[in-house]
Amino acid sequence: MEQLVRHATPPEETGMLVVDSVVPGGPAHKLLEPGDVLVHLNGEVTTQFLKMENLIDDSVNRKVQLQIERGGKPLTVELLVQDLHSISPDYFLEVSGAVIHPLSYQQARNFRFHCGLVYVAEQGYMLFRAGVPRHAIIKKFAGEDISSVDDLISVLSKLSRGARVPLEYISHTDRHRRKSVLVTIDRHGWYAPPQIYTRNDSSGLWSIKPALPVDSPLLSSTINPIKQDLASTMVSSGTISFSPMEQTHQCINQEPMDGVTSMETSCEHVADGPHCEDDSDAGTKKRVEEDISVDGSVLPDSLHEQVEERLEDSGTLTDADVRDNQGGVAVAANASPERVLEPALVMFEVHVPTSCMIDGVHSQHFFGTGVIIHQSQNIGLVAVDKNTVPVSLCDVMLSFAAYPIEIPGEVVFLHPVHNFALVAYDPSALGVGVSVVRAAELLPEPAPCRGDSVYLVGLSRSLQATSRKSFVTNPCAALNIGSADCPRYRAINMEVIELDTDFGSTFSGVITDEQGRVQAIWGSFSTQLKYGYSSSEDHQFVRGIPIYTVSKILDKIICGTEGPTLLINGVKRPMPLITILEVELYPTLLSKARSFGLTNSWIQALVKKDPIRRQVLRVKGCFAGSKAENLLEQGDMVLAINKEPVTCFRDIEDACQELDKCNNSDEMLKMIIFRQGREMELLVGTDVRDGIGTTRVINWCGCIVQDPHPAVRALGYLPAEGHGVYVARWCHGSPVNRYSLYALQWIVEVNGKPTPDLDAFVTVTKEIEDGEFVRVRTIHLNGKPRVLTLKQDLHYWPTWELRFEPETGVWCRKTIKALDGSTA
Repeated sequence: MEQLVRHATPPEETGMLVVDSVVPGGPAHKLLEPGDVLVHLNGEVTTQFLKMENLIDDSVNRKVQLQIERGGKPLTVELLVQDLHSISPDYFLEVSGAVIHPLSYQQARNFRFHCGLVYVAEQGYMLFRAGVPRHAIIKKFAGEDISSVDDLISVLSKLSRGARVPLEYISHTDRHRRKSVLVTIDRHGWYAPPQIYTRNDSSGLWSIKPALPVDSPLLSSTINPIKQDLASTMVSSGTISFSPMEQTHQCINQEPMDGVTSMETSCEHVADGPHCEDDSDAGTKKRVEEDISVDGSVLPDSLHEQVEERLEDSGTLTDADVRDNQGGVAVAANASPERVLEPALVMFEVHVPTSCMIDGVHSQHFFGTGVIIHQSQNIGLVAVDKNTVPVSLCDVMLSFAAYPIEIPGEVVFLHPVHNFALVAYDPSALGVGVSVVRAAELLPEPAPCRGDSVYLVGLSRSLQATSRKSFVTNPCAALNIGSADCPRYRAINMEVIELDTDFGSTFSGVITDEQGRVQAIWGSFSTQLKYGYSSSEDHQFVRGIPIYTVSKILDKIICGTEGPTLLINGVKRPMPLITILEVELYPTLLSKARSFGLTNSWIQALVKKDPIRRQVLRVKGCFAGSKAENLLEQGDMVLAINKEPVTCFRDIEDACQELDKCNNSDEMLKMIIFRQGREMELLVGTDVRDGIGTTRVINWCGCIVQDPHPAVRALGYLPAEGHGVYVARWCHGSPVNRYSLYALQWIVEVNGKPTPDLDAFVTVTKEIEDGEFVRVRTIHLNGKPRVLTLKQDLHYWPTWELRFEPETGVWCRKTIKALDGSTA
């Protein structure tokens, strides 16, 4: 045979073709084996790939005859030549940002799987939360075998929003074992309904059509944002993780994540420096406007009004109820603090949807420990730091230390200044566990002092209460956190508690006295360490957040003070408004202030007011757009407000709260300041903020735009031309990526028309058709203007918005403009 081949080939030929691998389930499966030597193909001696490919290309869908040698023995086999197009997917399913399609021949060869299996090309939000990796093969879903994408679509069409169903998959890295996870079907409108993309060779585009029938429960039904049926596992809003938590508090950054596109916060190209990646879908979803009950049926208007009124009446609490709820479970008089606090400790797992990571949020996944501060018959409230719950647009799952259950929570309050958030849950979802879960007793006064003995209590990764005795080293340490490269929430105007010993920078919990009464939240703070000009690294640390401010907000929520209403557990509750002085301050020692010319009489007055701190507050900067912006200047010393000396941040907060009590419509503070060697009296305006945060985001041409959030305004600059359209993120592969419209800038003009706010921006962009070139004028955070042109693509990048509706307590997604001409 060797002589035959040598005589039939040119003299320079020195080798033959050998079978390296065989794709399982293919035409050569069980006929060819690795190591087989190819001699003849259709009777011709074949030793080169080019000749073999020509012979095979001429025999598509026909059989060819191969003569091979296996271990020195000649064999002849006949194989059917498949059409490569028949085993290359020309369609894919997009669901919750995930891309799923039949396994292609190329990947089947790489992974040694059968062609056509259901392959996860991108995780998306839903599968990422469940822990399904990229390149997974789905074998079973909701108890049904999955052998094709059609099988998967059939199962999806039977499920409702919020359903929790098992999924089994295998991976090429661990191909011999199936893994099982629990998938939560998205119950929010953050992503478009499932869609099928099919390649159209005549147009060169991928045609888009709905994947589910119009009568599918996934399209027509909604569920209550909080309610969860304990009799089944079909209603939930969070994620299930079967891997142990390695840390009790952490935020997890992922590699290029889940979705058909990646999203950036960097204002430069992806290769220009470190950045945070994210993903976004490219679809749309239309909102159903009717009032719908938990089971999906439409409620009559009269019945809806009656239910609402009854729930509001039942939500009214007295002071006696509050005292009962904050000490509802009896404990032994000599119980340890961790024993007392265990029924009130909650572990958080938070996921931020990748399609709309707003307000500069730097990660998609967060862990942390919170404490229950209130529990009544129809509402429970948990306090936690904002490095665990950074934005309201997220999925929150709560695991209770006192009872083994995981239920969803809803963010109801984000303090605009202090580092804490309040998350509501439905106590009825606890079932019998409601009897062992209770609210902690809060001790806002007296504040801890230096040298006080306290207990640091929190949860371990196995939800075990852990504590240690510690001593207060500094009860009023002023924070000084610089702005990150991409502006995000940072704690300002805050004094925190420092301890001599703790459990490390990843442990969060509470600080208590010997009786287990909560004096502070031991919370996590996010910062960014910068190395040189262009290098930076995210970092976190933990400090004590005094419970005083949390207690004040809780009192306002319980008492039902005037403010915007928010639907919580089916009850409309007024949420508090916060009057704040939008000025960033920092303390300066009086010894330094004397060098700046501060008079001895004022120094004595400030020492008399606070003999421990011996400091004066100075202005670091005013928030852009605040009422104090043009009144206070950098370096001003704040000496007194309403003729009362001011020495710490709490003095200013108390003065602002006095405005609330007086119902002062002017909302002005009478301040005495020291500026450049002389005293001045000023009337400085305050601003009223809510605890909801950003409530509207728009996706246009692949960029996420929103109102500038407080972290941006804290930099002290807003463009005079208009500052209501701030680019928070951009998506890879989108028109804004192609034409270099990156984040951290404002869009001030579109086609020469001003866009001072989001409404004006929507009005202008709705007039632009698919394929039209758009002239965009932008201004960067550093004040640099720029003009660029981009081409709108409504086929893959329709314009849509997400808007939070306080009346329903949910985020609603709607299409603003799509290729079919539909507009909002």
